[in-house]
Amino acid sequence: MKEPRSFFEKLTGSARIDDQLDDSPAPTFAKASRIPQNSNWPDAGEEGELTVDVFQTPDEIVIQSTVAGVKPDELDVTITQDMVTLKGKRQRSNEVSEKDFYYKELYWGTFSRSILLPQEVDADAAQASLKNGLITIKLPKLDKQRTQRLKVKME
Repeated sequence: MKEPRSFFEKLTGSARIDDQLDDSPAPTFAKASRIPQNSNWPDAGEEGELTVDVFQTPDEIVIQSTVAGVKPDELDVTITQDMVTLKGKRQRSNEVSEKDFYYKELYWGTFSRSILLPQEVDADAAQASLKNGLITIKLPKLDKQRTQRLKVKME
């Protein structure tokens, strides 16, 4: 039974070396055999999974991910106090016939990633920016040590 692909394999189209070692002949450069028949791309309806960096500063949790080729209005970022979900779609801008490809390694289609945060954040004060294909999401940490006094009202 074939193991499920990792998020990296879904995103990049790579495959485990064991999956690629078989007795089939090496591909030639004839047009009919340029693209391997067993594609490692997500099947229809399957999403690619983004790779992310998540780190902290003294005041915030920062999430970064590469989303090159995606416009800001094509990204959907949802935030709760303990989770961030990033969704989008990377669309091919030109149509190329399958027979004209020599290599087909870029991922096109929908993608998403949900990140469980290491601590609660202030979702209302979160900020996201996109620069040079890198999305950066800054999430202010909630101060659990901070206390607040409540006045008791007479009814």
